[in-house]
Order: sequence, then structure tokens, then C-alpha cells
Amino acid sequence: MGKSKLEYIWLDGYTPTANLRSKTKIEEDFSGKLEDCSTWSFDGSSTQQAEGGSSDCLLKPVAIYPDPARRDGYLVMCEVLNADGTPHPSNARAQIDDEDDDFWFGFEQEYFIMDKATQLPLGFPVGGYPGPQGMYYCSVGGKNTHGRQFVEEHADLCIDAGLNFEGINQEVASGQWEFQLFAKGAKKAGDEIWVARYLLQRLTEDYGWYIEYHPKPIKGDWNGSGMHANFSNTTLRTAGSKDVYETICEAFRPVTKEHIEVYGEFNDQRLTGKHETASIHDFSYGISDRGASIRIPIITVEKGWKGWLEDRRPASNADPYKVAGRIVKTVKNAEKKI
Repeated sequence: MGKSKLEYIWLDGYTPTANLRSKTKIEEDFSGKLEDCSTWSFDGSSTQQAEGGSSDCLLKPVAIYPDPARRDGYLVMCEVLNADGTPHPSNARAQIDDEDDDFWFGFEQEYFIMDKATQLPLGFPVGGYPGPQGMYYCSVGGKNTHGRQFVEEHADLCIDAGLNFEGINQEVASGQWEFQLFAKGAKKAGDEIWVARYLLQRLTEDYGWYIEYHPKPIKGDWNGSGMHANFSNTTLRTAGSKDVYETICEAFRPVTKEHIEVYGEFNDQRLTGKHETASIHDFSYGISDRGASIRIPIITVEKGWKGWLEDRRPASNADPYKVAGRIVKTVKNAEKKI
């Protein structure tokens, strides 16, 4: 079979916003199966995950995908463990309480494509601004659409990697785009977002661009970037009751602070009550309301209160493991009252 390139991917210990890290392991006659990915180590003192005097951290493979950009390559998503094999404090994936994969998540990942030369989003002229937002959303044509070839290439990479990639569209601001992923299982949903982000960021190396996940990189009358979290479990998918949905929504109210704490750095700049957001200081929910903290999709109502909810508060730079873990905890607490 020859030699294969396994790209071990993990999250570093920077807070409050972690960064992707990766390195390549060459394996002979590799089967392509997760169970044949060995535990590996790295220098945690270089990633803010260990001290120099005892710097080894472990990489535990948890998901594997074919690497569409490399010959005989694989993308191996990993959890970070301490040297004794226990989960590292930065390992949010290990803390998710969804062992039976009952929770389904659909994340909508927004981001800006930035030009390294100008340090501005695509379409922004140096020393000025493009036309006001309004014509960029789902646009077509060179006047308002910037970066399509790049995002099409990213979509192909994600699909070829076997991710459950569901769509792309240009967003409200110039140079702002979104992709969507769906997964059954909170941990798997986080794995796929992080691998998709990895492919996105690696692709920028070919273009002289970079990805900006800051939730409000352009100040003023421009939409920020979020990572809307659509979620359901058996209760939400089968409830058939408005009261059940309201009980679950109300369970989010007293833990608003706990959710905001893991919903992304600088999110206060985005959650202002304007530009299709609720204020970071409030909590609300409503049917088909994109200005609410949690939107109850109209399809859920039309299907007799059987479906899902959308938490619109997570920022584009949020860790999907932390977002999913917190949502799972709140919904499970709500179910005790149903």
C-alpha cells in the first residue's frame, strides 16, 4: 500500500479563542481506519497547554476523513490529553454529554475572506468602503460577488473529505460568506466544523488571503459574523407540543450568562440588537424571529411542534464543542421539568 500522510489536527490552549494546530505523521500500509490511528504527542509548551519542564501532551484520534488535497492523505481530528491520559483542560469535546448521539446539530458558519495585502475583506477598497450592504447577500456577478472560486473549491474539498456539507452562500457584507454542516451527534458536529475550518484556512495559503472569524471585524452598519446553532434531540423532534418547546426555550433564560461565556470572544460587538441579532444583555425567543436569541423555525410549528430550534447567539469564532456542550446541558436540564 505504500506510505500515507496523516494530518493530526487539534486545538491549542489559547483562551478565550483556540487556534487550529496540525502536523503530519507518515504511516506505512495504513488501513484508513480510525482504530489504526495511534496516539501521538506534541510540545504543549509551544501551544499554551504545558510547561517547558513537562511539555508532552497527547493527541487522541477521534475522527478521520480522507484528505482531498493530498495523495494518500488523511485528516485526523484529535482530542488533547494530559501525559497521564486524562482530558486536558482545553479539551471541550470530552466534556460533551451526548454519548448516544441523540442531539443533532446544524451549524451555519459565517466568516470574512481577508486580503493579506490590504488587511481588508474582499471587495473593500484601500482607504474607503464599497457600496452599503444590501446587494451582496446571495449575489451573482463580479460587481458584488467576491471570492466565489475560493468558496467553491472549499465546498469541493469538504464534500470530497466526506463531511456532511450542506451549502454555501455569500452573506450580507462584501467578502463575507457562510457554509453549513449537519451532523447527528454533538461531538461529530464539532469535529466536522473544525475539519471544515481547517480545510478553509489551509486553502487560503494558495490565495494570499486569510480567514477572519472575529464576529464584528468591520465596524459600523455592517452585519457581524455568527455561527448559528440549529439543534434537536428526540424530545424536540417528537414533542408535538408548544408547551414543551416553551419550557425548553425558557430553560435558556436563567443560564444566559453561561451560554454567552462560551459563545465567542468579542460577541458583545455583534449582539447589539441590530443587524438581525438580539442584544447580548437580553434573552428572547420567537417564531420565525431572526432578531430573537432563539428562533423557533416556522417549519417546526407547521409540523405540529416537531422539529428543531436555532440559537442565533454563537459568534463565528466560537468553539462548536463548547457551544454544543452547553446547549446539550441546558436542554437536558429542561427535560427534567417536562
